[in-house]
Amino acid sequence: MKQNLRIALLMTFVTTVIFGLVYPLAVTGLGQLLFPSQANGGLIVKNGRTIGSRLIGQSFSSDKYFHARPSAARNGYDPVFAGGGASNLGPTNRQLLDRVKNDVEKLHVENPEAAIPIELVTTSGSGLDPDISPAAAVFQIPRIARSRHVSEAELRALITQHTVARQFGVLGEPRINVLELNLDLDAQHPVSK
Repeated sequence: MKQNLRIALLMTFVTTVIFGLVYPLAVTGLGQLLFPSQANGGLIVKNGRTIGSRLIGQSFSSDKYFHARPSAARNGYDPVFAGGGASNLGPTNRQLLDRVKNDVEKLHVENPEAAIPIELVTTSGSGLDPDISPAAAVFQIPRIARSRHVSEAELRALITQHTVARQFGVLGEPRINVLELNLDLDAQHPVSK
């Protein structure tokens, strides 16, 4: 009995050291070595100040900026909220239907002639998606052009410049990081105060 107890305690100690200390330190070290930007949160620093992350979306509500897709993470892209997640509302849930209906109505006012890209009214699985499709960005061009007094052609060129193709030509969909796009928009066409 004492022999079994000693073996059990020794195995608990050894596995705790290996999987609770050695493995996490090794993975963290490899992450820092191979993917330092991603391992540190993909932070975007401008003039010595952290303004956001390439990896986690953030909300833009002004008409002068491209908007991300809706977020189901608490107050929308809440940086304090450590985990993301979908709302778990089913397709017949009244709360979800009302939110989508309201979003569709707002977007029709913004651009009555165009079909609304689905991701502008639906949340992502994580609720923290930093990207939108090129179609979602193009849909927003008229609003931003009016607000900033910029030509639609200039905005289209900016969208094209920020469009990232499918990974390895087959994985995922073409996408645009909203924060990076808005930062470049501010750099090329500053907001008049």
